[in-house]
Amino acid sequence: MHRLRRGLTALAVIAASLLAVLQATPAHADYIRDMEYWLSDYNFYPAWDVTQGDGVLVSVIDSGIGYAPDINAAVVGGADFSGIGSPDGRTPVGASPEHGTLVASVLAGRGTGGGAGVLGTAPAALLLSASVALGVETEISSDEQIANAIRWSVDQGAKVINMSLTRNSLEWPRGWDEAFMYAFEHDVVIVAAAGNRGTGTTEVGAPATIPGVLTVAGLDANGEASYDASSQGITIGVSAPGEDLVGVAPGGSYMKWSGSSGAAPIVSGLVALVRASHPELDANNVINRIITTATPVDAVPSPIYGYGKIDAYAAVTADVPSVKANPLGDLAEWIRLYRRGSSTGTPEPFDISTATPAPLPFDSGNIAGLPTWYQVTSVGVPLLFFAGFGTIVVIGYIAVTRRIRSVSVPPSTSLETDDTTPPPNA
Repeated sequence: MHRLRRGLTALAVIAASLLAVLQATPAHADYIRDMEYWLSDYNFYPAWDVTQGDGVLVSVIDSGIGYAPDINAAVVGGADFSGIGSPDGRTPVGASPEHGTLVASVLAGRGTGGGAGVLGTAPAALLLSASVALGVETEISSDEQIANAIRWSVDQGAKVINMSLTRNSLEWPRGWDEAFMYAFEHDVVIVAAAGNRGTGTTEVGAPATIPGVLTVAGLDANGEASYDASSQGITIGVSAPGEDLVGVAPGGSYMKWSGSSGAAPIVSGLVALVRASHPELDANNVINRIITTATPVDAVPSPIYGYGKIDAYAAVTADVPSVKANPLGDLAEWIRLYRRGSSTGTPEPFDISTATPAPLPFDSGNIAGLPTWYQVTSVGVPLLFFAGFGTIVVIGYIAVTRRIRSVSVPPSTSLETDDTTPPPNA
């Protein structure tokens, strides 16, 4: 029963707000296309003059990609990891079965011909459907489903993995360490949604907190940070549209929807464009190119916009210096420092309350003047200790001196101490 419960609560697709169901036969050929404002506003049309993501294999780990005219030609393989779907991963499962199809269409939709239907941000990319059942009872825990889906995706040759889902917690199970490391060691870019404040995700949760993952925040149609369709956090890499989206549901009807679930595949499509236009780049440099060419908003990185708003054309054409490491963090180093004494094997929940505090990938010292965790633990705490000790010595000295000078002074004074426990570093 505990295992069943874990399957229900550990993970959830980032619930999208489905605003309306549109007719599958639009009034004129480009009715749906006109609604895809992000294709023009974020420079995907000129980027397509360079590449449309031809041949790049992207795995969508989600509720399963259902059958729909706009997306069928893009799906080249699939598998089910929930135990309740079909072997090809094309049967939608979980509490939000339409979710995976919407995500896939925004990423690699090919339309229905004649300028109609949904075009994804990488309309020539190829998709894998890795179906996982989140929010329903299964014999396989959701943590295990995710880990297995990641490994399978890598083994199939995926170079990009989209994860529009969250654990709603900063921490992640130990079993994910190996799965994500397996992907990173095979040069895979993992893109994750930040989560939606409007549906209860007040701060980014794993996998969006894992070092090395490209986390995406949501914007409204005006390019401003979305309140409901995005969460905040210092691990955000870039931001992309997450409101007033249109996508394809299983069966071919169109839906308007909102959520960082949609912002993530917009960026996964951009990753596919970069991988197609710059096949010589490894995953670290693909991520670096996307965050470097983003349009910054105020100081970067920020917990709202990350390094800024994506710019598709700049990402595929700009001259960007190379890097040797992932600018969003190193999971291997994090594991070395903060998984002391951990065992490998069956995924096991990571209890953050008993663990050594772990810094997140970004330097919080760059955000609103806050000190880094290193500064707090290595400088601030010792400084406070010695300052407090020195204060006690001085007070004791004064008390003794006053007692010597006048026996009428009370012999001792108790100090009031602040016993408030500081909030955990988040």
